Amino acid sequence: MTHPFIKSYAQNAHVSAEPKALNNGLPKKRVGIIGGGTAGATIAIRLAALGLETYVLEKKKSLIDGPPMCHLHAGGNLYREIPDEDCIDLLKQCIDIARLYPHTIDVRPTVFAVPKRDDDSPEDLFPRLNKLVKAYSELIEQDSANKVLGEPEHYYQLYSRAQMLKLAKQKQVAKPTSLDEWMIPVAKHLDLDKLKFPLIVAQEYGWNIFRLSASAQLALAEYKHAHVLTSTSVKNVSPVINSNNDKQTHKWRIEYQSEPNLNAQTDSKADTQTIEVDYLINACGFQTGIIDDLVGVDVKRMVEFKASYITHWQGAGGQIPEIIIYGNRGTPEGMAQLTPYPNGYFQIHGMTNNITLFNDGLADATPMSAQPKIPNKYLHYIKDGWDKTALQTRTQTAIDYVAEFVPAFKSASTQNNALFGGQQIPGDDDTLRVADVSLYSHISYARAENVKASSTLIAADQIVAEFIKLGILSCDPTINHHRDTHQWSYLKHNSRENIGEVARVLAGERGFPIEMAGVNNNLYEAI
Repeated sequence: MTHPFIKSYAQNAHVSAEPKALNNGLPKKRVGIIGGGTAGATIAIRLAALGLETYVLEKKKSLIDGPPMCHLHAGGNLYREIPDEDCIDLLKQCIDIARLYPHTIDVRPTVFAVPKRDDDSPEDLFPRLNKLVKAYSELIEQDSANKVLGEPEHYYQLYSRAQMLKLAKQKQVAKPTSLDEWMIPVAKHLDLDKLKFPLIVAQEYGWNIFRLSASAQLALAEYKHAHVLTSTSVKNVSPVINSNNDKQTHKWRIEYQSEPNLNAQTDSKADTQTIEVDYLINACGFQTGIIDDLVGVDVKRMVEFKASYITHWQGAGGQIPEIIIYGNRGTPEGMAQLTPYPNGYFQIHGMTNNITLFNDGLADATPMSAQPKIPNKYLHYIKDGWDKTALQTRTQTAIDYVAEFVPAFKSASTQNNALFGGQQIPGDDDTLRVADVSLYSHISYARAENVKASSTLIAADQIVAEFIKLGILSCDPTINHHRDTHQWSYLKHNSRENIGEVARVLAGERGFPIEMAGVNNNLYEAI
């Protein structure tokens, strides 16, 4: 089921990615991963690199085609409501994930502004920022390759009103090379009279979902034992219990249908294929509860439907940082977020119920099912696309919302698509931002619980540790050398150019402007 465009690159790889004897003679096990989002794909890369027979079953046509992402959230500065400890965890995770997927990152700063209408002050964030600088410095001391966000002393900088007024008079440059140059268009376009000072500028970079999808698919295409089944719907999961010498071992049978049978009117057994796996990983994102119900696991969780909107604006005059205007989530004055892409495309979040959030978009699991029931219209959006009228209305509302602080943005035009989907939130705390995985050793089952995509590599690490404990993988610590040093095989064979080429194909297939598959500034010029 590998996309032929992806397969052609894998076949041209100069060196085989097949691991050599990483299991030290242990019987090779089969692992089934249901769901090919960021979690499922990242876990699959991690396991395939260790020599496990890995099967990824994904309902959509390509991997990692889900809820919106915008930037790394590398210090959690976006989230005033979460603890500093979680922000430090996010920093570590984002550095880790950027080293796995370096060609997905757009290097540009993020501006954080507190509006005068907000009760808080910019100074409230200073203690957190200083803790992040200290944590970032310590990570670089541990490994110099962790310096992916620039120099620690430059992680954040403050700009006074006087500095911004001075910058507003300067000529904008086509390709900014200093923070002052990045801030010139911000000074020209932000309504400074509506903001508190200082402004905070942090080295929190963009993260491109189309390039992430391309990177993950190219990585998995290199492993002969990584089996990616896209356009594949899982119909049932059931246990297979075998008895050998009075010792019980737990396996799982996955029943699935792939195109052309996926949309068939009949659900006959003749159209259904099966595979038995030694360990089952549920990476279904907002639909993890469906598999939990089949497995028989009772768990609390929420699901939230959210959306961000694509617009085009030619008035920025060139490259511009991401701009975030703080606000209280879910109120009419919720946070506004303007995320830049190449050639004048922008993604907008507005954390109000008229833009990114929805009055009935948050649902809880029930005693009867682990799967929260969001309204059918949102399931319809996820499966078949948006109602055009609703999309147009919300996108224009998003433009107007940003234009309150960036008046020239009023001239931005709506586009015919959005980045949207359901987001799982483990437990009953809708402010949770750091979560990874739950393990059920006694039934050979795990559930990925990633609220943020940057947590997926940590989830994969915990599953690897579980496999070592269960004897599925060798306990030899050298098997993790590639992970510890981030020597990922696909990076040897794939440049940012061909990752970009695959990303453009994926963006086009998904109905987005192909320019959105690009980045203005690469994390590394070469790997």
